[in-house]
Formats: sequence, structure tokens, C-alpha cells
Amino acid sequence: MEFGLDIAQQRMPFDEVVSRARFAEDVGFTGVWGFDHFVPMYGEGPGECFDGMTTLAALSSATTSIRLGLMVAGVTYRHPSVFANQCLTIDHASHGRLDIGLGNAWFEAEHRALGIDFPSTGERFDLLEDQLEILTRLMSGEEVSYAGHRVSLSAARMRPVPVQQPHPPIWIGGAGPKRTMPLVARFADHWHNFGGFSTEQIEQMAELCEAIGRDPSEIMRVASLSLDGSPAEIRETAESLRESGISYLYCGWPGAGRDQVERFATEVLPALRT
Repeated sequence: MEFGLDIAQQRMPFDEVVSRARFAEDVGFTGVWGFDHFVPMYGEGPGECFDGMTTLAALSSATTSIRLGLMVAGVTYRHPSVFANQCLTIDHASHGRLDIGLGNAWFEAEHRALGIDFPSTGERFDLLEDQLEILTRLMSGEEVSYAGHRVSLSAARMRPVPVQQPHPPIWIGGAGPKRTMPLVARFADHWHNFGGFSTEQIEQMAELCEAIGRDPSEIMRVASLSLDGSPAEIRETAESLRESGISYLYCGWPGAGRDQVERFATEVLPALRT
């Protein structure tokens, strides 16, 4: 079982962002995760909030072995080709430690305040599909022409190819049966749902994969794990999720802070990896 740590990337100076990433690496997490917003998501009043992609670029030089990602990058914030090149850059800067989390964005108030276009839900899903197509095709290094729903390419090419072949792992969250799950089946290496997955969802994913000739076991299932509570409670929850087929736990930064994370890493994490 693998474990990632959400470093709660807001309302703190950048040095603390770096410190938390290095701390996660030191205590044995597989990955460290930021988020993709430009304003804080909780708390009152203004506060620090750093861009997700450039933060990952900085962390690629501030760490040595831990994997780096955003949970998740919103497709409305960057043109798909720009995002693809940013991912390619971070993949090389980190020597192949990037994970690409993608979602269709949701925080309308942030978009309106900052003047960022916020299309309808259906249009954002169309953009997410374009993003995934463009990302995977451009990372081939070959010439790409693509007639998309909202973004099209004409004889486009990016080099070099990524360190991770054929591209860095793609993470998609959610279990919407009409749009999200078919995209997971086509593109995702990791499938995240906060509370895990029902039998019906797992069966539907198997059917979607079978329809396109893909082995569903290629898609790692991911759930979230709260680090609040006693080590015994956290371990019981994690073991239950593991028994249900979860292979990766996305751990939220606890209210008790760094000491609680260290306690988890010392008392619980080693047992769950055996």
C-alpha cells in the first residue's frame, strides 16, 4: 500500500510549503500533494495561496525522491497545451517524479473573482476530455492534429518526450457514471474516490474497460484517509480500505499538525506496508 500526504498548501509562507514536502519525504510518504487554487479554501480573510504548478516545479528541486502532484489541477485554469508543457517541464525537473491529477474544476466564486471563464458543467467535462487527449498525444513527441470539443490542435509537437513513458501517471477523481468513469477507463492510471468504491462502481469500471480492451487492474484505486484520531482508529480504517481493494491512501493534513503526521508515520504506516 502507498501513501500520499496533502500538505494543505494555503495560509502559510512558501518556506513552510517546502518544509512540509521535505518532512513528508523524510518520514516515508510515497507522494506529496498540493492543490490548484489561487485563494484560500478555508478560514476568514485574505491569506497566502501559491500557484499549484509552479509550486510543484519548485518542490522538484527542493526534494529528491518523493512524488509530486496536485489533487487536482483544474482544466479551466490553463490552456491544455500550456498545461501539457508545464507537466513535461516538471517531469524533467523532478527526474520523473510527477503525478498528473486532473479535474473539471468547481470553485465558481474563485473564477468569477479573478476573471477566469467558468463554463457549464458539460462544457467543463468537454474541456477535461480535450485536456486528456491533448496531454497524452503531445507527450508522444509526435506531430498531433486534433479536432476537440473546445480546443483543437494543428500539426502540434512538443519535445523532449517525458522521462516517464508514455507519460506521467494520470489521476482522475470521482465516480460519475456518465462522464467521469468513462474518462477514467480511457485515460487514468489512478482512480480516486474519497470514501472508496462500491461493488457496483467497480463492476461498472470493469465493463467500461472491457469495452475498450483495457485490463481494469491497470487502474490503481485510491481513497482518502483522515489522520485525525488515534493511531488504532486510523489503522483500522486504513486496513478496511486495503481489504476493499484500495492500493493508495491520500492522507489529509490533520488539525493536530505535524506531530500527528509524524505519529502516524511512526506507529501506523510501517504496519500497513507489510
